[in-house]
Amino acid sequence: MKLASYEKAGTAGYGAVIGDGIFDLGSRLPACPTLLALIGAGALDAARALVDGAAGPDFALADVVLQPPVIAPQKIWCIGVNYADRNAEYKDGSDAPRYPSLFVRCATSFVGHGVALERPKVSTQLDYEGEIAFVIGKAGRHIPREQAAGHIFGLTLANEGTVRDWLRHGKFNVTQGKNFDRSGSIGPWIVTADELDPLAPLDLTVRVNGEVRQEDTTARLMFPFDAIIAYLSTFATLMPGDIILTGTPTGAGARFDPPRWLVPGDVVEIEVPGIGLLSNGVADEGAAA
Repeated sequence: MKLASYEKAGTAGYGAVIGDGIFDLGSRLPACPTLLALIGAGALDAARALVDGAAGPDFALADVVLQPPVIAPQKIWCIGVNYADRNAEYKDGSDAPRYPSLFVRCATSFVGHGVALERPKVSTQLDYEGEIAFVIGKAGRHIPREQAAGHIFGLTLANEGTVRDWLRHGKFNVTQGKNFDRSGSIGPWIVTADELDPLAPLDLTVRVNGEVRQEDTTARLMFPFDAIIAYLSTFATLMPGDIILTGTPTGAGARFDPPRWLVPGDVVEIEVPGIGLLSNGVADEGAAA
């Protein structure tokens, strides 16, 4: 199934995407008022039964504003420098990393599909980073790699938008540049793991104004999804609804000479066959809609 969270006429909801419409699940599953609650309750089978018996969607996708699929997840982990060529892109002569590079993002730094990313007032260096993200469906700590796939609820897409000149404000972190409000996006929905093998190779393409900027396959990840889960769960309990962004390929705007920052009016598209298309325009802070 494709599961999405949305807002319609000021009211939040979630449901299953059927064609170009949404079948509302929140009103039909009162014990699970949000998609996060459904994931935590392990109620996917109940949702599927409702969808299988549906006569059709309740309303059109065009009539809702899509939100990030999981509202207020407990944790959003981001993996840096994970595709095979990314370490060389830094031109620092360092060896391939032994362990994943990690940072965290706040839920408020993301918008949903079709909503404009904000270029902040304090910088012109808003950059794109197209990524595949997975959502945890089952809690766990010290998860063996061979059991990791069973903890994945589904897959979604992310633009891990970055304000480059704010990445090094502190001595040891990138947190500031990674957490500007509305600087990134997640969506458009979650494709559940029973419909798309999360460990199979996935091809990722990122376009800006129709021009391909990033293109790669998860077959070239230095730290695949199952290895990431095993590593993270060594020190943190993974919880239902936690989101893990798995890294971006070469070709972000910062790597061009001169850099190619996002400007108002640009459109960033992130596409993976089997998952879908995440598209966002760009607007200045205060003008986004």
